[in-house]
Amino acid sequence: MIADLTGRVALVTGGASGIGRGICLVLSAQGADVAVSDVNLEGAEAMSAELSAAGRKSMAVAVDVTSRESIDQMVSGVLARFGQIDVLVNDAGVIGAPGWEDRDTGTPEDWQRSFDVNVRGVVMTSEAVAPHMIGRRYGKIVNIASVAARRGQEVLAHYCASKAAVVSWTQSHALQVAKYGINVNAICPGLLWTPMWEGISRRLSASGPNPELRGLGGRELFERMVDERIPMKREQTPEDIGNLAAFLSSDAAGSITGQSINVDGGNFMN
Repeated sequence: MIADLTGRVALVTGGASGIGRGICLVLSAQGADVAVSDVNLEGAEAMSAELSAAGRKSMAVAVDVTSRESIDQMVSGVLARFGQIDVLVNDAGVIGAPGWEDRDTGTPEDWQRSFDVNVRGVVMTSEAVAPHMIGRRYGKIVNIASVAARRGQEVLAHYCASKAAVVSWTQSHALQVAKYGINVNAICPGLLWTPMWEGISRRLSASGPNPELRGLGGRELFERMVDERIPMKREQTPEDIGNLAAFLSSDAAGSITGQSINVDGGNFMN
């Protein structure tokens, strides 16, 4: 067992697919009851049903993290069902506005959408859950950033900037709530083959800055990048991210706060 989360209630935004799905599976396997939240309610319901079939308590709830009203409704629903929120994982995220994978450069709409979801969504959700945790003087908040926060990129500058803001917010929020016994940390995932990365591969294949990658199929391009960038020569998985999220959500990580930890096979070392 990575961490004993028995009796804990975890709320995971963006939990229907990709990294969020892996986090839900791992937290549930460690004993947590999981509220699966996503803008895709049907996907959240399927994920919740899978967790319930494995013997854990779970619920699905729709949320638009760009709306404080929607976030408040989500939090109220989880508290009504479980009575507490011990763990918040802010995973909901986007690369840009719809159609970003077909554009050569980020547009004002890409900047607005990535900051609305990736930054304001994390901030507003954290601020909605924090009063409950402060009242109990206990809580674990895990924000999903990205190794894109560590270095700018030519074609996805808006996304990199948004994830760098998540790292900065993690530090600020950790300071704000430390005296209440609340830990706030971030995870920076590396290269994972998820629906989001399929879109990135299509974009790099069509018009990316590296001519050697142009024209490669999505998965072939992804594997080339893993081989070139990852010292351990293996891609990361949603469960890899879930494993660290589970540890940071446990009492074993009680003295860790304000940190942003890479899970990237050695791509970045900082």
